Amino acid sequence: MHTFSKVMLGTVQFGMNYGVANTSGKPSYETVKAILKEAYDHNVNALDTAPEYGDSEEVIGKALNELGLAGRFSIVTKIPSIPEGAAPYEFMEKSLASSLKKLHAECVAAVLLHSEKDDVHMDELKKLKDKGMTERAGVSLNTLAFKDGGKTADCIQVPASLLDHRFDHCFGKGDRHCFVRGAYLQGMLLMPEEKVFVSEIVPYRRRLQALGIPMAELALRYLFAKPAPCSILTGVETLGQLKENLRIAEMPPLPQDVLQAVEDIVSERLPEICVSPYFWKRYKEERGL
Repeated sequence: MHTFSKVMLGTVQFGMNYGVANTSGKPSYETVKAILKEAYDHNVNALDTAPEYGDSEEVIGKALNELGLAGRFSIVTKIPSIPEGAAPYEFMEKSLASSLKKLHAECVAAVLLHSEKDDVHMDELKKLKDKGMTERAGVSLNTLAFKDGGKTADCIQVPASLLDHRFDHCFGKGDRHCFVRGAYLQGMLLMPEEKVFVSEIVPYRRRLQALGIPMAELALRYLFAKPAPCSILTGVETLGQLKENLRIAEMPPLPQDVLQAVEDIVSERLPEICVSPYFWKRYKEERGL
């Protein structure tokens, strides 16, 4: 069975322009190949993709074939939201078959339900393991309404960051692997302060910056301290961004006093509408932004 590296490469950028902090856009195909080769050469073997990430799956499948790396990565893909009235198993089987074809693969390391509401169909999803189409079946969680989801899943994906602690209870749950997205809060932790439209984030950022550790380092190293088994997604648009993430991943764990200082700073949790990109459209509407 495939294992997952501590660093996981998020690939939504391979298929579309993504993220409030994305200034370089979708990378070229040659850049994607260079990123995948660099990742492989530095023991990053985990990729996260989805049918809804533009042509990410096709790009990955083609690139890995050309690089001679087909079958060398642990790929996680997803099942789009199951339409009302659709037969769940048939929809999921057809979706995964399409993903496998695009990825030039016979089996993926894991497939996740992309919509948390579909967690009720986990037993049906697990049947795809019996068909040899996936090794694991899981779900991507997103909101507090489903914070207790994924209890029967083999793996889950959750958002987490220095400021987002909604799913902290999901870590360290036996053999259930946890994929963590949103390390930089879609760039809100890294972009110039004047561009942070969620004003509630700014005071927290300032206090975290006062710890004297570059924010990108602090954000990743903080998540690397989460209980295993887990992998931290780091989406990149450039080879330079990947190299920087790899450099941080090789650093020693954060000292306990720094971890405690972070906990003290974020002891008063921000509301979900502030830390979840899922709700940022509503946030802007309510505040006339």
